[in-house]
Amino acid sequence: MTIAEAQKEVDDWIKTKGVRYFSELTNMTILTEEVGELARIMSRTYGEQSFKDSDKKGSLGDEIADVMWVLICIANQTGVDLTDAFKKNLDKKNSRDATRHLENEKLKK
Repeated sequence: MTIAEAQKEVDDWIKTKGVRYFSELTNMTILTEEVGELARIMSRTYGEQSFKDSDKKGSLGDEIADVMWVLICIANQTGVDLTDAFKKNLDKKNSRDATRHLENEKLKK
């Protein structure tokens, strides 16, 4: 699935099953919640925190997909073409940061 196809899938779902988009501010808050859920899984899987029983049902892939879903909602409702935005972001990284990380002494350790 392309990014454009994902944007269309989300838009179609919202318009047929979701009734309407939540407000941009509500979606920003939901995004924060979803990133928190992702952080919980990450900290318990790769960090020092132990899993609680309530954490064990969470899936890293599902939490990442939840974050993507809300980001796509925000992009759709604000008119952002994510394919174009991502390409421009890659161009920026390839020009501005082309050697930045290669020259970072901290990363060579």
